[in-house]
Amino acid sequence: MTTRVYVDGQEGTTGLRIHEYLALRGDIEVLKIDPDKRKDPVERARLLNAADVAFLCLPDAASREAAAMVTNSHTCLIDASTAHRTASGWVFGLPELAPDQRQMLRQSKRIANPGCHATAFILLLRPLVDAGLVPADALVTATSITGYSGGGKKMIEQYQAGGDPALDSPRPYGLTLSHKHLPEMVAHTGLRTAPVFMPIVANFYKGLAVSVPLHLQELPGMVTGHQLHDALSARYAQERFVRVMPLSDPSTLEQGFFDVQACNDTNRVDIFVFANERQAVLMARLDNLGKGASGAAVQAMNVHLGKDEGLGL
Repeated sequence: MTTRVYVDGQEGTTGLRIHEYLALRGDIEVLKIDPDKRKDPVERARLLNAADVAFLCLPDAASREAAAMVTNSHTCLIDASTAHRTASGWVFGLPELAPDQRQMLRQSKRIANPGCHATAFILLLRPLVDAGLVPADALVTATSITGYSGGGKKMIEQYQAGGDPALDSPRPYGLTLSHKHLPEMVAHTGLRTAPVFMPIVANFYKGLAVSVPLHLQELPGMVTGHQLHDALSARYAQERFVRVMPLSDPSTLEQGFFDVQACNDTNRVDIFVFANERQAVLMARLDNLGKGASGAAVQAMNVHLGKDEGLGL
């Protein structure tokens, strides 16, 4: 049975990548809007309501407007913006979040796609908070280094044009300490306080790695790196898209440097624990355009439709 899919905002980075995932699938009929009607609210509303699944690849305000255009109980919306990630009535589109998350995704017609930084951070912290190894009132910090594709068309054009020496070095941003992913990073980990979060964009196209340092003596009950690693390994043992690497990964230590881009062109997340007797660094890497955006959206659609979760990925 063919599923009708419409991508509202199909010209953006996320929308284009979703189209690439769907292009070779025989079970999907992609509904397309005429270029001259891309901003026509009547035509957009018609296609949104004709679709079985509609992806919203739009700025926050436009996503809210698009969601309000859906007047039937049939269309499933998957919103790639920040607009609904902590909103009541919307299910967070991260199947690996909790044991009952897939059932919630199957039942819901409103799915909020996670942010790229947030996906990595949540997958690192949620199992540890659930296990009591990291207390909910812990004060944590996080650093994320990402390729420039996460900044959208304008930033991509800026980097690819070249000629600006300022772009040769990594650029920390989010210095107002109010990054748009912070609400979901708190809501979906169980932490009570937002992390001090430092994102950094660098001169490579895609790939992302979030790191969270921990002082083990500040954790309850003399927690060890082995316990952190064991909890993550147990939580993701049956997950096809989350891979927990060996404790203090020997291959990474042998090279001496962490490869931020090793998950590119996959829907995979690699999770690491580097630890000694006093400290640990948790790390998660993913493709910010794959599991961090478009791949996650298609995965959530597959779960919702009851199809093979990895279909097309």
